[in-house]
Amino acid sequence: MTNSSAADSVAILTGMYAAEAEYLAAGGPGEAPFDLLAPFFAPDVVLHQADGLPYGGTWRGHEGLERFFLAMSQVWESFDMAEQDFLATGETAVVLTQVRARARATGRELTFPILQTISMRDGRISEVRPFYWDTAAIADACVGSTPAAPSSTA
Repeated sequence: MTNSSAADSVAILTGMYAAEAEYLAAGGPGEAPFDLLAPFFAPDVVLHQADGLPYGGTWRGHEGLERFFLAMSQVWESFDMAEQDFLATGETAVVLTQVRARARATGRELTFPILQTISMRDGRISEVRPFYWDTAAIADACVGSTPAAPSSTA
């Protein structure tokens, strides 16, 4: 891939994370319209979350992402992406994010990295695979949370 396609991928990701921050600032799931985020995701987008997390499973399509954001908001009181580094090689990108979060159920605060592999197609995000450093520590901090499950775990 050319440098311009890598730059395009970084621009898509930068725009999506800005839209996500706007979405969450506007109240997030149930309050803000998902339309803020929809243009950045393919209609058939697939998000794979580690099964050991309270919001684990496979989330499909725009409706699946909306349910995922609802599940996340049920688990986390705050979820701040403190730092992000992007590496893109065309339609594939890797994003390293340092997160500061507070669990709703326990009030525990955590700082942890997430490494996401992201695939893009036709200028939109088509697949996301986040990798957490310690899913057990995250799940432990969130004990008592019972978010909505994805509709499909295939």
